[in-house]
Amino acid sequence: MRWRYAILGGTAAAAAATTVHDLVQSKHAIIRNFPVVGHARFFLERFGPELRQYIVTNNDEERPFSRDQRRWVYASSKLENNYFGFGTDNDVENGEGYPIIKHRTFTGPGAAVMPHAQEEIVLPCAKVMGGPRGRTHAFRPSSVVNISGMSFGSLSGKAIESLNKGAAMAGCLQNTGEGALSPHHRHGGDVVFQIGTSYFGCRDEHGRFDLGRLVDLVQSAPVRAIEVKLSQGAKPGLGGMLPGEKVSKEIAEIRGIPEGVDCASPSRHAVFHDVDSMLDFVESVAQATGLPVGIKSAVGNLTMWDELVTEMSRGGRGVDFVNIDGGEGGTGAAPMIFADSVAYPFRIGFAEVYKRFAAAGLCDDVVFVGAGKLGIPENAVVAFALGVDMVNAGREAMMSIGCIQAQKCHTDHCPVGIATQNPRYTRGLDVSLKSVRAANYIRSMRRDLLKVSEAVGVVHPGLIAPRDVDILDGTRSAVGLAETYGYDPSWPRLAPRLVKEIEEIMVAQDATAAASAEQTA
Repeated sequence: MRWRYAILGGTAAAAAATTVHDLVQSKHAIIRNFPVVGHARFFLERFGPELRQYIVTNNDEERPFSRDQRRWVYASSKLENNYFGFGTDNDVENGEGYPIIKHRTFTGPGAAVMPHAQEEIVLPCAKVMGGPRGRTHAFRPSSVVNISGMSFGSLSGKAIESLNKGAAMAGCLQNTGEGALSPHHRHGGDVVFQIGTSYFGCRDEHGRFDLGRLVDLVQSAPVRAIEVKLSQGAKPGLGGMLPGEKVSKEIAEIRGIPEGVDCASPSRHAVFHDVDSMLDFVESVAQATGLPVGIKSAVGNLTMWDELVTEMSRGGRGVDFVNIDGGEGGTGAAPMIFADSVAYPFRIGFAEVYKRFAAAGLCDDVVFVGAGKLGIPENAVVAFALGVDMVNAGREAMMSIGCIQAQKCHTDHCPVGIATQNPRYTRGLDVSLKSVRAANYIRSMRRDLLKVSEAVGVVHPGLIAPRDVDILDGTRSAVGLAETYGYDPSWPRLAPRLVKEIEEIMVAQDATAAASAEQTA
């Protein structure tokens, strides 16, 4: 009988010791918040491929992000081995719409020739944001991969701070989302300030837009551009929603709203009502702040885009960038019908908008940004081939700091402390560790984009063209990206002067990195 008590005592002591260790350690938020039992998550992840192969699903079936996609983000953020062995397990033979990137056998014009290129070379945007319209603070974004708009409120303060510090380390931009610019955004990372329909951060005591407050705000923080949000992919035409469970005292004070009450933003802007008045608003904001000003929108009815292109073709007024959010994009809370069925998926929506600008000869005057599961390399490459100049990563950036796709963002019970304001869960999120992982993820994305660019034969992903990607119909046929989405083959990917500029920038970086490597050796 004594041996039974000894075993029970030993088990209890081991469990107690493990509990203490789990509560003290800061490497894994899920274990810190759920001591002992949290280890089951990593056990299942370790043996997940075997379990799914024989019992549940394969590596490419899970949604919104497959196991392979999440594994790549997790490994990249931790600087672990993010390679895959034994070939692809995607159903290439039967899948429709499967993209294939067409590599060159021999070195293309200006392609990097060093083995695997230099992984620390940065990837600046191929265009100067605000340059064509002469904005006072026009600039060339230093990274083609940036962090998408996620508000403080939807995400915890620690999550926002982790992403901001990560953005500073990686030299990329962080979009504030519509929930205003909080103290958590002020940790060194450059930001894009988003103006939503409730005008949080730049509204008066009655909730109306206040240009003076906007000017004061952007002058007090490292704001590089301003984004006017018309709609977002997961709930276009609906307006933002922050459940009352997540409206803490701090968020209520920052936004100027009641604590603990659902915060529903209007579905439309009050300060403008059509394209003409919207462009007047854009120009007034740009003139007052000197910053580039753009718009973010999902794509549905195309009338607005036709009118925007027509107005911009007349000259004088225009947006500096266009951020297209795919209907497959994510959000903290949305009705199922909006999340599933409203707005075009990214590829269709973006192509429809880009074609209108291209036909009017306006593409070189606008920086195109894409979002909606584009934080995965293969999706991003297709987006670049369709014409984007930069991609924004939202949920992928969340995964880099520990998101496990629990899909509890709307409940305030995110188990890893990212999409919650509950101290019970946010205590597990270690900012100093997660910020480094966010930066690692951004750098890994840029590295893979650079390597694919080299394979295609160009020095920069912004030079990947529709001719470099085919869309497969299983193993039966392949159709070029241009033909699939109705692009005119005569449209240049970039104007010759822009091509020359980015090639010179990239070749100079490559030469500098090569010289540094030789000196180190």
